[in-house]
Amino acid sequence: MPTKKQSAPVKALAKAKAPSDAELKAVLGKASAAWSAIVRTLEDKFVPLDRAWKPSKLAFGRVCLLQHKKRTLLYLTPDKGQFWVAIVLGERAFAMAMASSLPAAIKKMFSGAKHYAEGTGIRFAVTSMSDVAVIAKLVEIKTAPK
Repeated sequence: MPTKKQSAPVKALAKAKAPSDAELKAVLGKASAAWSAIVRTLEDKFVPLDRAWKPSKLAFGRVCLLQHKKRTLLYLTPDKGQFWVAIVLGERAFAMAMASSLPAAIKKMFSGAKHYAEGTGIRFAVTSMSDVAVIAKLVEIKTAPK
């Protein structure tokens, strides 16, 4: 039977404290505008859009999950002057993405990614507003009705 000391760290890993707006802007720098644009874009399409912060081993120490009705749409990981976006597509969404007008670089990432039971995932850095439309398209494909 686990002791209290053994079970406490497991509970601590489940959630992480959300950063303040100032803390987030300080680490993101110029990429802060793209972060805000992605969140606003998804908030317009998915009500409610929940933000869940989880611990991460990367420098910032936390990752933000954008979720709609407990379904994770994508992961945002703050980094110095940029942030990382990770998204996992199921088999049907993967096929749709490969047949879509997404940039060749995104399709290449998906083609080279490992396929798992929960889907195929990619992760890429976002440094500018030009990536917002691509990310919105990926989430649109992921959530397309059957």
